[in-house]
Amino acid sequence: MHSAYILLPILAIIFCYWLVEYSQHQKRVHDISIRIHVNGTRGKSSVTRLIGAGLRAGGIQTLTKVTGTYPRIILEDGSDVHIHRWGEANIREQISIVRFASERKAQALVIECMALEQQFQRITEQQMIHATIGVITNVRLDHIDIMGRTLPEIASVLAETIPEEGEFFTGETNIPKELEKYANKKNAAMHLTNEQSVTPDEMRGFSYIEHRENVALALAVCQHLGVARDVALKGMYSAIPDAGVLRRFRVDAFGKRLTFYNAFAANDPDSTLLVWKRLKEEDGIDGTRIVLLNTRQDRMDRARQLAELAGRKLMPEMEYLMLIGNNTDVVKHMAMGYGVPPERILSVGWVPPETVFERALAATQRASTIVAIGNMGGMGGRVAEYFEHRSFAS
Repeated sequence: MHSAYILLPILAIIFCYWLVEYSQHQKRVHDISIRIHVNGTRGKSSVTRLIGAGLRAGGIQTLTKVTGTYPRIILEDGSDVHIHRWGEANIREQISIVRFASERKAQALVIECMALEQQFQRITEQQMIHATIGVITNVRLDHIDIMGRTLPEIASVLAETIPEEGEFFTGETNIPKELEKYANKKNAAMHLTNEQSVTPDEMRGFSYIEHRENVALALAVCQHLGVARDVALKGMYSAIPDAGVLRRFRVDAFGKRLTFYNAFAANDPDSTLLVWKRLKEEDGIDGTRIVLLNTRQDRMDRARQLAELAGRKLMPEMEYLMLIGNNTDVVKHMAMGYGVPPERILSVGWVPPETVFERALAATQRASTIVAIGNMGGMGGRVAEYFEHRSFAS
């Protein structure tokens, strides 16, 4: 009985504190007149950065927050600030970002969705962000253990961030009608973008390899908010790209040339295949063709998907599948089961980045193209950095 007398006042105090905090958060978030919530399977960080850069170029005081490869806040002047976390990533982080943007009297907040589970995506949008504009880049088969094993199932999860009676932009090409269904349920005005709206000349302004569909989507949002196309593009060209963007590094060593593409961020089969086709058609894949797959202990389902992609769709054009990271022997057997001959699999394992480079160099006759896929985590980031540094030195 005595413990109940003590517990009830404590619970009442906690409830009152939560109520005050919730009320203050709602005021803060609505003080920011433009709130853009960016979701999707691939390209969220890039699109978030591009929209923020375009709005800033248009004179709109904009704060941008990306989760991406490394969590960052992009300030009004375009500079990056690292987000220090004391523990695991948590969606409560979005509340702190809203407070920060409100205190700085930002006119616009462009924020990348960091939730995966459906209920947390719903909470993030309906309780934390209250977006005026919702963005879904695309719907791909990724995080299938959490979000669903079919595209319609994943679409139903991503659709939680479509704002009620707001504006909704998407570049989705596989199942746009599925997203339209959810937009209609929420009375949101849907805008479907097309990569063909961006010309090759406009893409040449980027210092890195950006995807046309990302630029088309970001431009559509900026133009909707009154920023002229040429002004928005100029801002996008000068923006700091996410660490996970597709980059190319050329290394000359011992009379050989290795061209390394950091495509680790394209870590689902559909996106990886699109990257491969684009590189083949636009850049050319010269010399020995090596697909470098980085695997993680906690992403073995993804490793299986990419091993299947290598065996069933990349095999005619790929000469070697190089495996690095965790459980590479297991992934080797997966790849063999999908039709990759064992003599064309280089199972390197968890090794220093220089060993990965040496194995790729040994597999190269005169020149090679290495397309790195799978994940930036684990060994991925360190291997990409090694090739980047070697490219500067060569």
